[in-house]
Amino acid sequence: MKTKIETTKAPAAIGPYSQGTAGQNLVFASGQLPIDPATGVMPEGIEKQTERSLENLKNVLESAGSGMDKVYKTTVFLSDMNNFAAMNKVYESFFSGSIFPARSAVEVSRLPKDALVEIEAIAWRG
Repeated sequence: MKTKIETTKAPAAIGPYSQGTAGQNLVFASGQLPIDPATGVMPEGIEKQTERSLENLKNVLESAGSGMDKVYKTTVFLSDMNNFAAMNKVYESFFSGSIFPARSAVEVSRLPKDALVEIEAIAWRG
């Protein structure tokens, strides 16, 4: 059975999608933009935007009974691949242990709200 994941600790969906869905023991978190859910403001700079996107992702996962330590796979969308190293440094700090999630990182021509980064994930819950 598919269930909807929703939390006020991450930005509300800005289109016809859910913040996340879960089925059985897997959570599928939609791409998280770097929008502060309390203010609706997006910070400036790739480091702060990566941090905010990952905080939003963490909150979606935790609301589903999962967490960053249970992430199997992420996809990072960057508006400029020149931001990869700076994004990667912040990204690494959100995952502990010796096994990092599998990941794809791609440059896209544009992200919603002209964000610099968006991050989605698949995680285990249980």
